[in-house]
Amino acid sequence: MNIERLPCPLAKLGIIGGGQLGKMTAVEAKKLGLQVIILDPAPNSPAGQIADHQIIGSFTDPVKLRELVEQCDVTTYDIEHIDTTVMKEIAAQGAQIHPSPQLLEIIQDKLVQKEVLAAAGLPVPEFLRLDAPDAAAFAEFGYPLAQKTRKGGYDGRGVALLHGPADFDKALPGLSMIERLVDVEQELAVMVARGLDGEICAYPVVEMVFDPRANILDLLLAPARIPKEVAAEAQSLAVRTVEALDGVGVFGVELFLSRKGELLVNEVAPRPHNSGHYTIEACVTCQYEQHLRAITGLPLGATDQLRPAAMINLIGEPGYSGPPVVEGLRQALAIPGVSVHIYGKEETRPFRKMGHVTVLDEDLERARLKALRVKEVLKIKSEVEL
Repeated sequence: MNIERLPCPLAKLGIIGGGQLGKMTAVEAKKLGLQVIILDPAPNSPAGQIADHQIIGSFTDPVKLRELVEQCDVTTYDIEHIDTTVMKEIAAQGAQIHPSPQLLEIIQDKLVQKEVLAAAGLPVPEFLRLDAPDAAAFAEFGYPLAQKTRKGGYDGRGVALLHGPADFDKALPGLSMIERLVDVEQELAVMVARGLDGEICAYPVVEMVFDPRANILDLLLAPARIPKEVAAEAQSLAVRTVEALDGVGVFGVELFLSRKGELLVNEVAPRPHNSGHYTIEACVTCQYEQHLRAITGLPLGATDQLRPAAMINLIGEPGYSGPPVVEGLRQALAIPGVSVHIYGKEETRPFRKMGHVTVLDEDLERARLKALRVKEVLKIKSEVEL
């Protein structure tokens, strides 16, 4: 019998970014016996608290990026705001970086991302390049519309919704794109994993409800409350999207389901994603382990969902800034099926993601109601009020 033997540790893993996604990836990496090195400018970052070592440095510092990659067998990232020029140079010299810097460069520019997806024949909202805010261009394109900065936006930042000429003062400066505002029935997401050998799989479709105050994911329901045929179509579209990008790793594919029943690709995240947190408790293989399997050449794991789940983000309460204080933890944990994740960030700010909660139940509606109860009692505040 031919028994495969692998070294232990399996590999040295580098993660650019020390936030919550890096932390949860590092936790799964340690389960698989990987060594983990983090690059992040903040000492004692959430991921750095788990890792074997943290390099203190900027995501755009070529010296620090090389220092990380040269110490590791494979490198990945939990944030998109990275200097892709130096990363492409390092990859060209033989370093294993997944997803590739070339793919990351496409994702970083929302206009280029949409152009690539459209060229692949994937359905996307109508869009147009805009080099500077222009009232005439807005009017010609037609209201209502969404204006998005081409680079740097995240968690609702860098997006302006303009419903008519009176909203022109809300327009964003600089290079951007404008996009037809879809008459949305539901916002959906699918986590897709693709391995080094092209093996690909999709998780169940989830439903996302956003907090309008900051356009941050507020409540997630898994599986989404949609017909089976729509779910199958959404999974197929998400898979084709990742294949079109030739991605390796785990990807969060955000979709619009319009009131007319059309599915459109909104955006793609080349990494584990907020919409996949629920997989830690609810699925056979969580998105973080799956990402590691994909980028290290291991077989992909099963994506079956074991129980219905609802997830909420724990964000910094408005009016507070400083060292975090958790309020209502005992009450939240007393609710059956609740799992609380506190990220370990040293400072809270209004609407900053500080943790998340997943609620499992045999009934999705009961899970939803429990999650809403958790939202009422569990708060992230600070002794320092603004």
